Amino acid sequence: MREMTTGSDTRLPFMKMHGLGNDFVVVDARDMSWPITPAMAAGIAHRQMGVGFDQLTVITHGEEDAHLTFYNADGSTSAACGNATRCVARYLMQQTGREALRLTTDRGLLQARDAGNGLTAVNMGQPQLDWQDIPLAEQMDTLELPIEGAPTATGMGNPHCTFFVENAELIPLAEFGARYEHHPLYPERTNVQVAHLVGTDHIRMRVWERGVGITLASGSSSCATAVAAARRGLTGRHVQIDLDGGTLWIDWRDDGVWMTGPTCHVFDGSFTRDFLESL
Repeated sequence: MREMTTGSDTRLPFMKMHGLGNDFVVVDARDMSWPITPAMAAGIAHRQMGVGFDQLTVITHGEEDAHLTFYNADGSTSAACGNATRCVARYLMQQTGREALRLTTDRGLLQARDAGNGLTAVNMGQPQLDWQDIPLAEQMDTLELPIEGAPTATGMGNPHCTFFVENAELIPLAEFGARYEHHPLYPERTNVQVAHLVGTDHIRMRVWERGVGITLASGSSSCATAVAAARRGLTGRHVQIDLDGGTLWIDWRDDGVWMTGPTCHVFDGSFTRDFLESL
């Protein structure tokens, strides 16, 4: 019998991880050169012809413990990805035996720590509340945008548009999210959240991510929704957010917005030469 050739001698390994079903391909490129192009990222993201992911995360050396770069499923980049940061932080803490890390991203310096009981917490930094920092196309009050439904705009290193509705389950998110991702008030497009209050400091939220679509969870969207709810007086600054994939706990403190939740390292693999050349 002829021996099957895997073609995996490219030595480009990857890890598949997820935080509440928000799934990632993670490449630890600290000891190798791994140039990414938008076409390569989009090809890897394809769920039938690639590996599939919501975001691709590349780990490189940085001024602190590591630097993280994020790519969306359409090949575009994002300065922040909260759940991916938590997944990578858990991986690096297990690798080093440490309980706290300092990670750099295009968003800036992010602190991560072991929160106990298998949970990982990341400080996503202070929210961006001024129109030019989010950014929006023109000067306006970010608490209630001049859009039907009066959503709130928030920056978490990426732009967000949060709608508080009577019942988030009833919103046709595929059509709704696609429409507002490309709203002219958001020159860099936006993540879109629909949320309603379940109880005191308890939110149900669904998310459409720019460049991705509907996702089971989103860390930065959860932070933005918690900030928006607190600004509008709907909740306090420490909230539970239930997403399609599970629950995150958000705490908006004086030093930033802390996000805590579970992570999962699903499997390891490597890209074949044939696949990479096809991209």
